[in-house]
Amino acid sequence: MNYRIFSLFAFVLFTSFSNIPSSNNSLLITPSKKIEKPISMAASVYETMDKKEFSMPSFESFNQALEGFYKLKEKGLVERDVITLIDFTKSSNQKRLWVIDLENNVVLFNTLVAHGKNSGEEFANSFSNKSESFQSSLGFYITGEVYNGKHGMSLKLDGLEKGFNDNARNRAVVVHGADYVSESFIKNHNRLGRSQGCPAVPVEMNEKIINAIKGKSCLFIYHSSKKNSLI
Repeated sequence: MNYRIFSLFAFVLFTSFSNIPSSNNSLLITPSKKIEKPISMAASVYETMDKKEFSMPSFESFNQALEGFYKLKEKGLVERDVITLIDFTKSSNQKRLWVIDLENNVVLFNTLVAHGKNSGEEFANSFSNKSESFQSSLGFYITGEVYNGKHGMSLKLDGLEKGFNDNARNRAVVVHGADYVSESFIKNHNRLGRSQGCPAVPVEMNEKIINAIKGKSCLFIYHSSKKNSLI
């Protein structure tokens, strides 16, 4: 009986020591599960976003918007955790403006937005920073003052990128409502109406959007042809 117990003990002891790696291969670790790469901050925010019933912007446009937002935040230029993202790569017949609340990680609005009449027909493909060009300007902006103009409640914008949009205030490029930014206009003309360079929004959405983004928040107009100069 004792012999059997001793034999069993010896077998267990030998098996345990034989599984200890030698000094030559102790660093060769083969994980049992695949090691996933860490998710970037932008990807994490994007994937967990509460989009409600809305569509989401492309990740490329969102990633550039978020990186630029944090650069502006570091410089103290942005005072609110809100991003307005406009993707002029998309057709004007699509809802290509998003207002995103970063504090609560939720999409507040997703709606139509116009580009300048000399930037293109259905698609915007030409951009300018020049006065009287009637073209849209790409890049990062900070929202300025609210005022009442010929389009009613309007919001001034300050362009932050020299040579791309820093002439926005002089050009009177503002957020305002327009009746040509509507589904009915698209139905009658096969494309959205166009502005003189302003990111015009639907009349019924105008005050809601302006109240959500006023007070030095970040507005970013994206196009795939332009890289983010703030990164």
